[in-house]
Amino acid sequence: MSPAIRTVGVPKEIKTAEHRVAMTPDGVRELERAGIEVFVETGAGSGASIADADYVAAGADIVPTAADAWSQEMVVKVKEPKPEEFEYLRADLTLFTYLHLAAYPDVARALIDAKTTALAYETVQLDDGSLPLLAPMSEVAGRLAPQMGAHFLERHNGGRGMLMGGAPGVRPANVVVLGAGNVGWNAAWIAAGMEAEVVLIDKNLDRLRWVDQIHKGRIMTLASNRGAIERSVVDADLVIGAVLVAGGRAPVVVSEDLVAAMKPRSVIVDVAVDQGGCIETIRETTHEEPTYVMHDVVHYAVGNMPGAVPHTSTYALTNATLSYQLDVAVLGAAEAARRDPAMALGVNTVGGQVTNEPVAEFLQTDYVTPDHALS
Repeated sequence: MSPAIRTVGVPKEIKTAEHRVAMTPDGVRELERAGIEVFVETGAGSGASIADADYVAAGADIVPTAADAWSQEMVVKVKEPKPEEFEYLRADLTLFTYLHLAAYPDVARALIDAKTTALAYETVQLDDGSLPLLAPMSEVAGRLAPQMGAHFLERHNGGRGMLMGGAPGVRPANVVVLGAGNVGWNAAWIAAGMEAEVVLIDKNLDRLRWVDQIHKGRIMTLASNRGAIERSVVDADLVIGAVLVAGGRAPVVVSEDLVAAMKPRSVIVDVAVDQGGCIETIRETTHEEPTYVMHDVVHYAVGNMPGAVPHTSTYALTNATLSYQLDVAVLGAAEAARRDPAMALGVNTVGGQVTNEPVAEFLQTDYVTPDHALS
């Protein structure tokens, strides 16, 4: 049986300081073996230390421009299309990438207007509620968050001048992590490894029990409620936001008034910023200008945190995404979604219609089931 999609394009990412790439040479080999040609924009992998020659050796064609990569039947990316890429969107294109449409409504409108079939890594969801294509980047971002927080707690970087682990006779930093999912648990784990005092807050008591069993009390766990959050945040030196709603906008759990009550020169790292953020005062920043100060609190809100470590991130991401990319390419989006309910949840737009319920709810538009839209 011939593949439903015959050509796949891999453009270079153009988001500020985004050096990941959506496919490795091993991925190229898998698609080529299935009879699918892969076209990689020149230099697409250079930021992740993958040379054009490595792609050629795996069977890819190197193309000189983004337009060449985007002209293929299917395009795989890492981040959502930027405005300068909207011109490449079209009705006969299948796009597979992180979209976060609730946080980027302009991207949603562009996909709807172009009638593009767009699948989002972050909304592919298994029966147990887990998000297999978001998990690896959540793990990387979670592990980076305390590292970034420690950096900006240093006085010359705007912080309180604190060492995360303190020193003999000197109290360590107080780190509060909001959310105990993949991001939050990894953040708490690394912060505890840096010998900070760590408080992990979540609504899911079973999740907190699991963390407590794993870390044997090294991480303090608290059930989430307004009082617990307020008391913890006011005492924190570093707050890490890690609240997730699959497909939707992250809920705001720290108000501006609460930020204003924090210690002078304390630090916020909001990993949820690519879904709108869970801190009221947050706005997205970049790796080039990662922080700003509001209410005498340092805010770090880079929307593509794993892009800081693109070699690690690229391989972690593509380990998870390759089998799904292969299914969409070999079967086509419609058949892949029909066969796999997790993939059906990944379909966000088809033919000008929104096909993911949380995204449709946030965008205040009609929801159409993926099977109906794809048929």
